Amino acid sequence: MGRARDPSIIPTTMNTAQTLKTLLAGENLVMAPGAADALTARLIECAGFPAVYMTGFGATASLTGCPDVGILTQTEMTTHARNMVRAVKVPVIADADTGYGGPANIERTVREYLQAGVAAMHLEDQAAPKRCGHMAGIKLVSVEEMTGRLKGAIKARGDADMLIIGRTDALAAAGRAEAIRRALCYREAGVDLVFVDAMKTIADAEAVAREVPGPLMISIVEGHETMRLLPQDLKRLGYSLALYPLSALFAATRAVSEVLQGLRRDGSTLADAGRMATYAEFSEVVRLDHFRSLDDRFGVADSSQLNPNPSNNV
Repeated sequence: MGRARDPSIIPTTMNTAQTLKTLLAGENLVMAPGAADALTARLIECAGFPAVYMTGFGATASLTGCPDVGILTQTEMTTHARNMVRAVKVPVIADADTGYGGPANIERTVREYLQAGVAAMHLEDQAAPKRCGHMAGIKLVSVEEMTGRLKGAIKARGDADMLIIGRTDALAAAGRAEAIRRALCYREAGVDLVFVDAMKTIADAEAVAREVPGPLMISIVEGHETMRLLPQDLKRLGYSLALYPLSALFAATRAVSEVLQGLRRDGSTLADAGRMATYAEFSEVVRLDHFRSLDDRFGVADSSQLNPNPSNNV
């Protein structure tokens, strides 16, 4: 006889967590580029990726224009996650930082993320003030405290399908041996995946995969040696899920900056027109046709007022 579902946990109608579990059990590496906002999540889905990663680094930059130093609140991150989940049909894997407080806060974070429709969330073992895993000055909580965080999150999840990922930032802060020790402890705590963050070298990726059994997640950040590891390489090593958290964010930052510099310099974007999406292409990404069809069927008789031709909208 199964356990009764906790009535305070509201299940989502579209079970993307089950979809993610099926993908992780498959033969191919699950690639999840990072999205700083719902629009980028749409672009990732349109490009054919099976999952989206809601990056805390990108969320902080998008919402505040600040670095990832733990300044976003649980409410802001949950709202961001909910908007992203609504924008796509593929699973959203979400950064949940340290859980935003003690056991009661972690319980609430898990339930808020469940209600938002997140497919998987990761919790990390940093002490306040937390920061991006690639920054200097990271401080860690004890293994015992982090194990408590993870066990509390697993209990709060109940029999819902959302995956709980245990992340350690010990590699940069305390070395490879400590990162592996912590990863093994978090696996023992019962998480669905283990995530050693800030792996910069292939040797680190190989050592973690060799020493830590079970499903593993890796983050590939531009500028590090791990960029050379292709999906088949990562799968062969034993990784099930690869995040590419900053690729889209850094690409967009450079592209927008260069176009704006050209506009400021030349007073025109003619030189950069070929690098920009057209109005029609952008309209396709945001599904304008869907909203035009709603007006056709249920509201406005003349859908031309939602015509994707910019000349008719100025």
